[in-house]
Amino acid sequence: MFLKILIAFLIAVSLVAVVISLQPAQYRVVRTASFEAPPSATYNLISDFHNWSEWSPWAKLDPDMKQAFEGPRAGVGASYTWSGNKVAGEGSMTIVEAIPDERLAIQLAFTKPFASASKITFSLRPEGSGTSVEWAMDGESTFATKAIQVFASMDKMVGPDFEKGLAKLRPLAEEAARKQAKPALSH
Repeated sequence: MFLKILIAFLIAVSLVAVVISLQPAQYRVVRTASFEAPPSATYNLISDFHNWSEWSPWAKLDPDMKQAFEGPRAGVGASYTWSGNKVAGEGSMTIVEAIPDERLAIQLAFTKPFASASKITFSLRPEGSGTSVEWAMDGESTFATKAIQVFASMDKMVGPDFEKGLAKLRPLAEEAARKQAKPALSH
């Protein structure tokens, strides 16, 4: 009897492992929003990690979160690390590419709740008198990521947070645009 239970268990574990291994090797999450602001107004908010507390969907997950900034204030080499509760996790972000008013690429590394790495990209494109803002995350699926994706895709887990972040970022960029326009109007 024990042997039959052991064999059934091993078959079940093998089937689960096969299902997990068949999940996509890579993931991509993308959200886009339109802002009534020039690209520069949005770029200034995303290229400086000190501004992220104003709009990031994860900024308020842990009021006691420890944060540190290293390198230049903004642009390539700027780095942000955090360590928070089990919801916020622990990790770092480093800007690896910065094309003012066009594109920002960030290397994201989580160490807790599990290790993972992703590339975050913000693409800004003029759209009429405003800007189309695209926020994307690309990464390789580890075995743990694939196991999670059996139940929920990365898009379903992270996409709503991107939407919340873009919704918070929009009024900040639009207000920054109004402030940029005021000095030009006074001349």
